[in-house]
Amino acid sequence: MSGVTGGEDKEHRNGEENMAAWLLGIKTLKIQPYHLPALGPHDVKVQIKALGICGSDVHHFKTMRCANFIVKKPMVIGHECAGIIDEVGSHVKSLAVGDRVALEPGISCRQCDLCKNGRYNLCREMKFFGSPPNNGSLANKVVHPAYLCFKLPDNVSLEEGAMCEPLSVGIHACRRANISPETSVLIMGAGPIGLVTLLAARAFGAPRVIIADVDDCRLSIAKNLGADEIIQVSTNIQDVGEEVVKIQNAMGSGIDVSFDCVGFDKTMSTALNATRSGGKVCLIGLAKSEMTAPLTPAAAREVDVIGIFRYRNTWPLCIEFLKTGKIDVKPLITHRFGFSQQEVEDAFETSARGVLWPEYPIACH
Repeated sequence: MSGVTGGEDKEHRNGEENMAAWLLGIKTLKIQPYHLPALGPHDVKVQIKALGICGSDVHHFKTMRCANFIVKKPMVIGHECAGIIDEVGSHVKSLAVGDRVALEPGISCRQCDLCKNGRYNLCREMKFFGSPPNNGSLANKVVHPAYLCFKLPDNVSLEEGAMCEPLSVGIHACRRANISPETSVLIMGAGPIGLVTLLAARAFGAPRVIIADVDDCRLSIAKNLGADEIIQVSTNIQDVGEEVVKIQNAMGSGIDVSFDCVGFDKTMSTALNATRSGGKVCLIGLAKSEMTAPLTPAAAREVDVIGIFRYRNTWPLCIEFLKTGKIDVKPLITHRFGFSQQEVEDAFETSARGVLWPEYPIACH
């Protein structure tokens, strides 16, 4: 099973070593051998060709933890990936050697009530690429269940395929919030997830989208990606009232849904206050494990608060949006690095500095 070390496949026994980028300590990555598990009858072996660096990868790199997920032993990093099928298990009929695929990185148990009810993203036994203690996919090759590998159309590149993972967060959020052509949207935060949420909201038909952020560079990117209005805000919670008025005036009508893609007291307070009575606030960003927010006044206006965790059943729709051109993720791909010791180090250092900050896919050759 992918994401867990142990066992040797026939390729390793034949003397060819699979290499991966291992996180050994704070800001310490090293490309070392990665022994894959044996290929199961329902698995495929994938040559990883493109992988993006996620904010969680950066947290692991900088601090050896992300929220409550702590790296306690050397771990292969990475989870936003796409590649080419190298080998298929004996029972795999849906994929063939040479197929280009995007990989959904989480393997659920498929047995618990949550999985059986379709909410497999909440499975307590989830084995997720690059989330401790599971190894990730920044490697030459990985073994993964075939049902979690999605064939890419000819007009969708492997780099775009790797971007299905962050895009899935925005797609799942828009589904949870029931975004439609009648939904006006506010997005708090113009980082990578705020930007893919913008792209997803547009694809779902949102007629007007406003993005607020503290950084004018991020806001400029959001404007270029199609935000109707951009609002620069402060980090001072005392400014919430004034900024809510500015945001509401910019929208010109009631805000139906607000997405908090940050997860601070101030961003959630702004979202709750800015959203119209009877609207929704969707919390995507989890910057803090606890926050203080004005829930009582929001509840009195019947503002619904919903949360999301990762995604579920999103890859087919992501690929369809990319295929038809309803979503273009190419502007988010700002840097490219090869799969060598120096280039992988450079990629993570670049991401850790937050230069421009949207995704930095690594092309692995």
